Amino acid sequence: MIHLHLTSIVIAIILFLVSAMMHAGSKGQKVTHMILRVFYILILISGGYVFSLQMAGNLAMEYGLKLVGGLLVISMMEIVLMRKEKEKSTGVLWIIFILVLAFTVYMGYRLPLGFLHAGF
Repeated sequence: MIHLHLTSIVIAIILFLVSAMMHAGSKGQKVTHMILRVFYILILISGGYVFSLQMAGNLAMEYGLKLVGGLLVISMMEIVLMRKEKEKSTGVLWIIFILVLAFTVYMGYRLPLGFLHAGF
């Protein structure tokens, strides 16, 4: 399940960047945004499953922080795209997105199911 989760995250970030670079309101941007929302669902389901398996361990709080970080990343991705579509400023939102993404990726690498411990 962790592979589905990681793959979904990578694809979602790529789709987010593609959608953010497209002209706001174009048909291609709307389609890309809808596909991105499907990947949000995959991330939430697979992440929830991984989280539920790890709650019995001694790192439950750290997994909880990663869960909150992941939810914030998805929220920021959606907010950035919606504000871009409405042609409002997104500068501060991009900074928040990058900071929260960096925190979440760090937590993902640091935890036992991350790349530093999985032997990839």
